Amino acid sequence: MHTDTTSQNLPKVNAKAEDFLPILGTDFVELYVGNAKQAAYYYQTAWGFQPVAYAGLETGKKDTTSYVLQQGKIRLVLTSPMGEGGNINRHISEHGDGVKFVSLWVDDATRSFEETVKRGAKPYAEPYTIEDEHGKAVISGIHTYGETIHLFIERKDYEGPFLPGYKAWTKVYKTETVGLKYIDHMVGNVGWNEMNKWVNFYADVMGFAQLLSFDDKDISTEYTALMSKVMSNGNGRIKFPINEPAEGKKKSQIEEYIDFYNGAGVQHIAVATDNIIETVSELQRRGVEFLNIPETYYDTVLDRVGEIDEDLAPLKELGILIDSDDEGYLLQIFTKPVLDRPTMFFEIIQRKGAQSFGKGNFKALFEAIEREQDLRGTL
Repeated sequence: MHTDTTSQNLPKVNAKAEDFLPILGTDFVELYVGNAKQAAYYYQTAWGFQPVAYAGLETGKKDTTSYVLQQGKIRLVLTSPMGEGGNINRHISEHGDGVKFVSLWVDDATRSFEETVKRGAKPYAEPYTIEDEHGKAVISGIHTYGETIHLFIERKDYEGPFLPGYKAWTKVYKTETVGLKYIDHMVGNVGWNEMNKWVNFYADVMGFAQLLSFDDKDISTEYTALMSKVMSNGNGRIKFPINEPAEGKKKSQIEEYIDFYNGAGVQHIAVATDNIIETVSELQRRGVEFLNIPETYYDTVLDRVGEIDEDLAPLKELGILIDSDDEGYLLQIFTKPVLDRPTMFFEIIQRKGAQSFGKGNFKALFEAIEREQDLRGTL
């Protein structure tokens, strides 16, 4: 579980952030899925997430079933509806499986709600308290891009496995973890000319500041282009790149996402590891599929990024990308979509000082994505 108990203990690393909204970190990411039980098995078996908590018929919940999984500080909640009709079924029908709630761990969920709504956020849930024998938690929420919601979770008076209403989920079946530590960043895809609207939302409504910006000259291939800006809170625990499509000869991955997701949403979750070679080797062994990078990429990569600690051979064999900035370098790799629709995927990242997002890899990455789009007939 998280160890920091108040945001006041956390140093400010993004000096430009107004930071009126103290955030301790990501609390959990909740996906609406068609079959939570089987999705939980996938994330346990392939990704090494551990069973934490459960809510469903056995706990008195009649309308939904939810499984909570954790690895390091990463908490996933997988929720399915138990009957026909209703908003969750509609969400799954329109979007497929996907992220509904990006939940933020805060000192004060009431103040977080009041401060963001005062600055223009559309309310999703006014602050409410839930409690059980393990204590109480306060939750509130606001709307963001598409149907994505930010929940504010205040849990300082709660000692249970996840949240009130959930029971500990202890299973005989457990897998070994794969070394995932925390969520490094989460990327939102928004529609044409909407990036600056949502950049301004995170600046004005949530007190974030822009870390980096990429335009269509940075992020383009012969066929496709996109624009991206990275927003971060003051302590750097929360980083949200926002992508929008840009004009290209063919359909970009952002357009493909928006077409299949039917709107804006979370494109990928970047999860951190301290040993990307071990993590990716084990994920591949368990059947997780990654984008294929041409071997020629490795012919010149060290000329571009300089000296690295790792041997190049295993990075080349696994298809791991390398990039550098003024503060160091990073290693990263991207899965193929983890759902039937070409929407959500994961990034595995290991930072060796670098605070950037792999700008030098964009061309190789997007060409790899285009090869997959071509196979799907959506380029």
